[in-house]
Amino acid sequence: MGGMLKVFSGQSNPALAAAVCREIGVELGRTECLRFSNENIKVKICENVRGCDVFFIQTSLPPVSEHLMELLIALDALRYASAGRITAVLPYYPYALADSKDEPRISITARLVADLLETAGASRILTVTLHKPQIAAFSRIPVDQLWATRLICDHLRTKDLANAVVVSPDIGSAKEASIYAHRLDLPLAIMDKRRHGDDEKARIQTVIGDIDGRDALLFDDEVLTGGSMIEAMKVLKARGAQRILAGCTHGVFSGEALERIDASPVERFVTTNTLPLPPNRPTRKIDVLSVARLLGDAIKAIHHGESVSRLLD
Repeated sequence: MGGMLKVFSGQSNPALAAAVCREIGVELGRTECLRFSNENIKVKICENVRGCDVFFIQTSLPPVSEHLMELLIALDALRYASAGRITAVLPYYPYALADSKDEPRISITARLVADLLETAGASRILTVTLHKPQIAAFSRIPVDQLWATRLICDHLRTKDLANAVVVSPDIGSAKEASIYAHRLDLPLAIMDKRRHGDDEKARIQTVIGDIDGRDALLFDDEVLTGGSMIEAMKVLKARGAQRILAGCTHGVFSGEALERIDASPVERFVTTNTLPLPPNRPTRKIDVLSVARLLGDAIKAIHHGESVSRLLD
């Protein structure tokens, strides 16, 4: 891309945006975001972006719809300011769980988000660990998906894993869990979990694999209320697991999730800063790893027309 590289950010995770800019060696672009008494949002780009290669960072932090709207308005402002190319950098993709039509008369909202991003002015999307791979296929503009697996595995290698087994919390997550198992050179066990309705609760039917007397490494792509993962930890303990280490890429930690983790049998819980931790909550068991270098390297690769897939090796 011939234009100057510029990075801007919404208000969802300014600390991550600043860290990405430090990795790249650029200043964070100046913007203004105003919220009026009628709850309308105005985003102003406060510097010249004509012909520039622009990356706008915004994650899916509550209030999700408000931050999504801020992103769409900012993309539109950049387009009308004649930016050369606009990449929406979404560390945590909005509405990622709404990725299929699993009941009548509902929206596949993850697809709708892809349409909205394109309509607003995005030329491409850069994101981290999508809930399901089909989300990338919803988009008519290019999507680069990064994975935090290597980051998390490198951290876990500092622990004693001689007696460990990787556990997938459900059959749907088995492929991702197998990637952890392969990287860590550990066996894999799978929990058969069934979910009914929209109450975010699930029931574990059985565990496939040997966990008795082993240390269990429990992974998921994201954790919301923590209920399912805490239940999985209790089942693993009841089936003879010794130490439990757990982790996820996206720590949503809604409701009392952090309190549940704090009171759970887990020894350490590893997550990343695709979402900032909720303030003034217990975090004594939480290890937060930064994806700033991963995002920064991808932004530089996209800007220079280099391969992004090499970052996934």
